[in-house]
Amino acid sequence: MNKITQLFNIKYPIIQAGMIWASGYKLASAVSNAGGLGIIGAGSMYPEVLREHIRKCKAATDKPFGVNVPMLYPNIEEIMQIIVEEGVKIVFTSAGNPKTWTAFLKGKGITVVHVVSSVKFALKAQEAGVDAVVAEGFEAGGHNGREETTTFTLIPMVKEQLSIPLIAAGGIATGRGMLAAMVLGADGVQVGSRFVATPEASSHQNFKDLIVRMQEGDTHLTLKELAPVRLIKNKFYNDLMALYAKGATPDDLKTLLGRARAKKGMFEGDLEEGELEIGQIAGLIHDIKPAADIVTDMMAEFEQAKAEIASL
Repeated sequence: MNKITQLFNIKYPIIQAGMIWASGYKLASAVSNAGGLGIIGAGSMYPEVLREHIRKCKAATDKPFGVNVPMLYPNIEEIMQIIVEEGVKIVFTSAGNPKTWTAFLKGKGITVVHVVSSVKFALKAQEAGVDAVVAEGFEAGGHNGREETTTFTLIPMVKEQLSIPLIAAGGIATGRGMLAAMVLGADGVQVGSRFVATPEASSHQNFKDLIVRMQEGDTHLTLKELAPVRLIKNKFYNDLMALYAKGATPDDLKTLLGRARAKKGMFEGDLEEGELEIGQIAGLIHDIKPAADIVTDMMAEFEQAKAEIASL
């Protein structure tokens, strides 16, 4: 029995990442209905919007689903209260200290998973009492670790020291990628970028169409002085690089970033002035297809690759 399917009571060890401006209830319920674990990304939602998405998700699926909470969220107390009130059973925390909320959530009977980008933070999460850890490599989209440790090296290094279930993330969009991560020691995988290119993702069609056109090398991890983030190279990115060339201070960067820059790009579809976050694996995403098909295709490719490897 797989540790991750057992922990979440799901069919396949595939978890859809909670992504800003992409993962509302439509995507989460579609992935859960297909046998994976769908996750609502609270990072782009006001508290009452999150409540509405949780309720709609419960109406759209009778399968388990979770909520991802970036802990740098300003309304964090209110968010956690809503999660408890609405009876959410699985919470993925990220971007913060797992000690802050793990005991509170576990006390309410909630399964807690924390997202990390290093061995050090994986051990801190385990010590804080989480049920599993997502170890996310440098390839991943969105906010990322400063260490630039790739998934290929991070997973075995975390596995060597961790005793709780391990979920691999960063650069995984195919069944072969899933098998590779599991061979390296992961019990399951978290997939982000591939699920953005779906009809169910709440991000703008312009952004989805752009992902399909992406090539290797079209993204870059930057803004390490604030919070490292992997961006598509567009006009906003070029403006950022020009600012760096002039010796920008963190305040200069904050001024350029302004407010709602990610919303402008990923949700409103401004491909020039928006902040566009996606993983390096986008170069391998060539079509927009339903979330259920992604889960089915990944599992079929996983089994096929496993059979091929057996013959080596």
